[in-house]
Amino acid sequence: MTTRIERRKRRRIRQSWGDNLFDGLTTLILLIAAALVAYPLIYVLSASFSSPSAVMGGRVWLYPVDLSITAYDAVFQNKQIVTGYVNSFIYTVLGTALTMIVTMLSGFCLTRKDFYGRSVFSALLVVTMFFSGGLIPSYLLIRSLKMLNTIWSMILPGAVSAWFIMLTRTYIKSSIPEELFESANLDGCTVYGMLAHVALPLSGSIMAVVGLYSAVGIWNSYFDAFIYLSDKKLYPLQVVLRNILILNQMDVGAVQDLRDLATRQGMSNLLKYAVIVVSSAPLLILYPFVQRYFVKGVMIGSLKG
Repeated sequence: MTTRIERRKRRRIRQSWGDNLFDGLTTLILLIAAALVAYPLIYVLSASFSSPSAVMGGRVWLYPVDLSITAYDAVFQNKQIVTGYVNSFIYTVLGTALTMIVTMLSGFCLTRKDFYGRSVFSALLVVTMFFSGGLIPSYLLIRSLKMLNTIWSMILPGAVSAWFIMLTRTYIKSSIPEELFESANLDGCTVYGMLAHVALPLSGSIMAVVGLYSAVGIWNSYFDAFIYLSDKKLYPLQVVLRNILILNQMDVGAVQDLRDLATRQGMSNLLKYAVIVVSSAPLLILYPFVQRYFVKGVMIGSLKG
């Protein structure tokens, strides 16, 4: 009976021609925006599976032409790319794990009323979001700690993020009732127990957001490697790709045969597309697993009450 009444009410509510026009224009604009965003991705993926001649001839539009995996064979046979891939994976896993641990510990401590000086530490964290020591002091610090040309120079400097800590503190204060901590304390639970058995299990959303943002930042990072690393065996994937795609440009004057020139140029373009797909694949695979937490986490602090 209730369902019939709801259906009747929905039938009575009819949109005017202006509302229908607005909905139609909005849908059209969104479809155009989606096409503009999706087409470059589709083109890169299709071109990476096409032959060099098809890419050079401009025959690739929406689907692969002359299906080939030559570019991917060249990518994975390159020892520098494989080494950079492994290094980036290590930096991302270790850096993300350390960032999540530090962020959770710091955010939880800043929510405890019995933590002496929490307002001072919060103010200091906010200051660091607007001011920093600069590049030269950071380099001198890393050098004095003897972390140059080590994996720790890629992990430790970015392990603490003031934004992540403030975001986690806000989430714990707004999403986890204080009565839960008081009940745990009455049951004899220590501070570590409240962190492990109350705060941490209920903070899956914010930890997913912190982990995703941290992983994307570390995976795409290349500037720190330029500053702190000189050993090519420690280069992350992004630096290796830059050296291949930008620094390792082909000398046209050194190629006498035009056919050889066209082949090399086509293979160079094909390699670029394959490298883009290979470098983006891990993040594209990771995102669906944390998507349900991501939407909830980014809305933290938007509503109060």
